[in-house]
Amino acid sequence: MEKETRGEAPVGAGARRPRRDAELNRRRIMQAAREVFAARGLQATLNDVAHHAGLGVGTVYRKFPDKETLAVAVFTGELDEIAEMARAALARDDAFAALAGFLEGALGRAAHNRGLRELMRRGEFGGEGFARARREIAGHCESLIDRARVQGALREGVTAADIAPIAAMIDAVMTLPESGSSALWRRYLAIILDGLRARPAGQPPLP
Repeated sequence: MEKETRGEAPVGAGARRPRRDAELNRRRIMQAAREVFAARGLQATLNDVAHHAGLGVGTVYRKFPDKETLAVAVFTGELDEIAEMARAALARDDAFAALAGFLEGALGRAAHNRGLRELMRRGEFGGEGFARARREIAGHCESLIDRARVQGALREGVTAADIAPIAAMIDAVMTLPESGSSALWRRYLAIILDGLRARPAGQPPLP
């Protein structure tokens, strides 16, 4: 007699569903973490993320054992996207405009992401993916600087090592109480970029 099979789940179906649910939960956690860290900074907790995601905190802990692990995953993704912005800038013909556009775009992302600014300021989280993304951004910035120098658009003496301090100065402006939502930082970035531009009549050497 043939074994009755009606109503039985296909072999492996029960295993596939939990895997799909687990992946969906991971995506929900990552998206919630991006939003929570952006709004509240790195002092946000896994409980905050779980509440924002509409999940139990135990579900979050099963995916990410601590806040640092989650933050590294979130901000590695953020830095990968910024690295892609820098790579795309290299395709522009005008190297100085490409450099300026990248800085404005990257800082524009940071302006709306408190956690990203705190992370770059403190630089205490690790992980190979995170380090790789930072190296890629630094390499693309160096290429942008080199191209602008070759085209004669960049002030003599400016190097890729100047990019991080420039970003830190703009970050300081973003924290000013009067900055608010007025994008005051764009004003000071424009002033800095003007100082980086080469002048036909020449300029005194940088100290």
